Amino acid sequence: MTEQPIRVLLVDDHSMLRAGFRTILDIQPDITVVGEAATGADAVAQASALRPDVITMDVQMPDMDGIEATRRIVADPSIEAAIAIVTTFDQDDYLYQALDAGASGFLLKNAGAEDLIAAVRALAAGDGMLAPEVTRRVLTRFAAASAPAPAPRPVVNATVLAEPLTDREAEVLTLLTDARSNAEIASALFIGEATVKTHVSRILQKLGARDRVQAVVLALRMGLA
Repeated sequence: MTEQPIRVLLVDDHSMLRAGFRTILDIQPDITVVGEAATGADAVAQASALRPDVITMDVQMPDMDGIEATRRIVADPSIEAAIAIVTTFDQDDYLYQALDAGASGFLLKNAGAEDLIAAVRALAAGDGMLAPEVTRRVLTRFAAASAPAPAPRPVVNATVLAEPLTDREAEVLTLLTDARSNAEIASALFIGEATVKTHVSRILQKLGARDRVQAVVLALRMGLA
């Protein structure tokens, strides 16, 4: 049985960027662009109508910005799309808000074709998209600003968790904060990728996180990594 292609909604008020993304994605056998939107309000409407798997979301748009659009889409339980914020290096403040709104990752506007394709596939797989160029800096600042007080040292098995992390899960979580892929984590810990996926799944469950990005934010807030 052939798997269904990943359904993508492109959201940006610049038609040339949408056209470029569409050209790159539509030639992939496992990806199809099902719609485009030029405003946040249109993005919300199309997300509800089209039920995409992944949404690439610009931040600054007329009518409704991408942060509010992300918040509304994530709040709708009938929409299961993972959202990647399309950004530039000078939009840190927007990125912090986007994390709170429920974004699952970041994508640079000048990203190469391979990065765009990899991001879409990662988000569709539920992995989140932790771009090394921006994510470490953004998540660290976001967590520091959100936490009531910084932890003096990393704390494993924090009492705020309903079920404590095992030592191995704590190791995996620390590597997640360094934007490591499953393959890189497996190599670093000398375990199989399937085992890494199991650990990540357990970490998300224990933290109550929807994806890897939120898990990293929560881990930094709690002093777990």
